[in-house]
Amino acid sequence: MAMQLGGGGRGRGRSRYRPMSDINVTPLVDVMLVLLIIFMVTAPLMTSGVNVDLPKTNASPVNADTKPITLTIKSDGSLYLGDDVVTNDELVAKLQAAAQNDSAHRIFVRGDQHIDYGRVMQVMGTITSGGFTHVALLAEQPTGGK
Repeated sequence: MAMQLGGGGRGRGRSRYRPMSDINVTPLVDVMLVLLIIFMVTAPLMTSGVNVDLPKTNASPVNADTKPITLTIKSDGSLYLGDDVVTNDELVAKLQAAAQNDSAHRIFVRGDQHIDYGRVMQVMGTITSGGFTHVALLAEQPTGGK
C-alpha cells in the first residue's frame, strides 16, 4: 500500500481559501455614520458660550421703558396719541411730554392700510425730526384664512 505524504491530491494539505486582497468597506461606512451622528448631536452643544457667574448690580436696565408710545394714523389722516387726538403742530411736544424728554423711548406708529404712504412718511419724518431715534411701524399678522 502506498500512501501519499505531503499534501498531494486535491489540495488536502493546503487551505481552500486564499486571503482576500479587497478592502471591506462596510465596517468603515458603519463607523463613519456613527461618527457623523455623534458630531451632529454634539456640535450644537459646543457652540454655547462660556459659563460665567456674573456679578449682581442694582443698576436699572438700559431700556427701562415698559410700555412704548403708540401713535395711530386713521384712514382720514387724523393722528391719535393713545386715545387723544393730536395735530401735526403739537405732535412733537406731546411725544416729548409722554416720553419725559427721553429721545430713546420707543414709538410705535400704527397706520390704516388705506391711507397714503406719503402721509405715514410725513408723520415719521416729523417724529424723527423731533429727536426720537426708536420709531417703528406696526403691522398685523395675516390670519390663516387666505
